[in-house]
Amino acid sequence: MTRTTNQLRLIGGRFRGRRLPFPDQPGLRPTPDRVRETLFNWLAPVIQGARCLDAFAGSGALGFEAASRGAGEVVLIERSPLVARQLQANAQALGVAEMKIRQADTLQWLAAAGRPFDIVFLDPPFADDLLEPAITHLAGNGWLAPGARVYLEAAHQSGFPPLPENWELIRDKTAGQVRYGLAVAHSGTV
Repeated sequence: MTRTTNQLRLIGGRFRGRRLPFPDQPGLRPTPDRVRETLFNWLAPVIQGARCLDAFAGSGALGFEAASRGAGEVVLIERSPLVARQLQANAQALGVAEMKIRQADTLQWLAAAGRPFDIVFLDPPFADDLLEPAITHLAGNGWLAPGARVYLEAAHQSGFPPLPENWELIRDKTAGQVRYGLAVAHSGTV
């Protein structure tokens, strides 16, 4: 296993206070504690037992936080084999049976038809311009349950791409250089 010096701290739920290592990789930046706290306050009414997708897992901060707070199933997608191995090691260290790690390219994975998720976290590397195509795949390939919540995170200066017409942005905030929000995907036409 590669030496890791970076750590993220889980801030709520059954694993609160646990620290998890993650490798030093370009573009890999965990969602800040303050943003995660706000996000999971927004999700508190719907997280228990939810099926969650952390589509650009990176450090796994959002997926592990969801598992810690009672999600029924959490799938983490990570392109980097090194980072995916660390996510798997962290899941094993915590004994998180409800977590599945997939080493894959997220856009290719979402291009296929999917089984619906209740909550999806979209926090791609800011420099890669992946948010808009990820939204398009999610909206069109059966990945979202009716009323699914979709978390969006982007660089403040670029903001969010246009959302499908049946999505409603219900929360929208900024923290430093990050814009983050929560959309609801209502059932109906895209």
